[in-house]
Amino acid sequence: MPVCPVLPFDFRKDPFLVLDFTNRNPDLADVDLTDTAVFTDYVFGKLRRAGAAVGVGGYDENRVIYRRSAHFNGAEEPRTVHLGIDLWAAAGTPVSVPYDGVVHSFRDNDHFGDYGPTIILRHTFESGTVYSLYGHLSRGSLQGLEEGQGLAAGRRLGEIGPYPENGDWPPHLHFQLMTDLMGLWGDFPGVCSLPDRERFLAICPNPNRWLGIPGLP
Repeated sequence: MPVCPVLPFDFRKDPFLVLDFTNRNPDLADVDLTDTAVFTDYVFGKLRRAGAAVGVGGYDENRVIYRRSAHFNGAEEPRTVHLGIDLWAAAGTPVSVPYDGVVHSFRDNDHFGDYGPTIILRHTFESGTVYSLYGHLSRGSLQGLEEGQGLAAGRRLGEIGPYPENGDWPPHLHFQLMTDLMGLWGDFPGVCSLPDRERFLAICPNPNRWLGIPGLP
């Protein structure tokens, strides 16, 4: 478990809801995913009805929701496999540094369906280096950051952003771990194609090893 939780929730005590964005969820056939307001009403309506403080899930999930954006469908094989865990919570929810780290890079990936404001941290352990990615933040989260800047565990890193500045998604944090950034800066694929699934999962370990959400793989 990390030194500090990424979001201000205790998943052992606070009610949460696992959200399914695969073709097994019949609701999605009737939701206009291209309309972010409609999509947002769907997500947060589910949370309210369940009495949940936060929605969770998605690692290695083969999703249908990426049909909403050409960002995931420009190649021969569409990208549908989610490589992180999403934490669906209100815009403005603070995001904290889970382990001591260094700012590797940051950027506003400003395209419909993309990450929006994104921060990547580098963490060094005896076992090796791990990078953590925080996507769909507010633009204010990028202010005052510098590459190479050290950040202590527990420090506020930023906050979940509102749409449309968060890449035009219902407010949530995309949290992902990587052992190899493949030379990328301020960005890293959060979704891959089915043929690339094995290759990307090998360098994107399950983020729940840091989040510790009960019931998730």
